[in-house]
Amino acid sequence: MTIKEAQQAVDQWIKLYGVRYFSELTNMAVLTEEVGELARVMARKYGDQSFKPGEKDNLGDEMADVLWVLICLANQTGVDLTEEFKKNLEKKTQRDKERHINNVKLK
Repeated sequence: MTIKEAQQAVDQWIKLYGVRYFSELTNMAVLTEEVGELARVMARKYGDQSFKPGEKDNLGDEMADVLWVLICLANQTGVDLTEEFKKNLEKKTQRDKERHINNVKLK
């Protein structure tokens, strides 16, 4: 699935099952919540914390939740994530093409 197809799939799902998009501000709060849930799993899986009884290692699901809400926000605000990602990648390439290669901390 391409990013564009993902944006279309989310939009279709919202129209079929979601009634309407939550407001942009609500979705920003939901995105923050989902990032927090992802952080909790990361802290338990890769950090010093351990899973509590009943908690699951659902890393992929939490990442997908973050992506879902981000796509909702893009759809609501008219952002073409494919185009923006291409531009962002080019920006990073121009800015950082030698920075990381020459970073002694990364060797």
